[in-house]
Amino acid sequence: MFEIRFTRAAERYLKKIKERGLREAFRDALKKIGADPYIGELKTGSLAGVYCYDVYYSKTNYELAYRIYEEDSQMVVVILAGTRENFYDELKRYMKEFLSSSTVI
Repeated sequence: MFEIRFTRAAERYLKKIKERGLREAFRDALKKIGADPYIGELKTGSLAGVYCYDVYYSKTNYELAYRIYEEDSQMVVVILAGTRENFYDELKRYMKEFLSSSTVI
């Protein structure tokens, strides 16, 4: 089982979710990722090394973006969460900041 940590952006988004069913959908997705982080889709290009996992709820597609770290310990860092709309543009912008600061909670 991988330890799951969150960036500030991902933690803020997940804390703001008020709808119980959507919270449960994200919780289930995080459990699956913790058990097998390679179930997400590995991105290429400017997002190389980032995995994305789709969360479907109420006819809406949500995404979880994360990286896997196995050097020192088995850890998954959730970088960003949100609806699919403009998700990858926001993720690319955030990755520039994330890689320069590597801020993890």
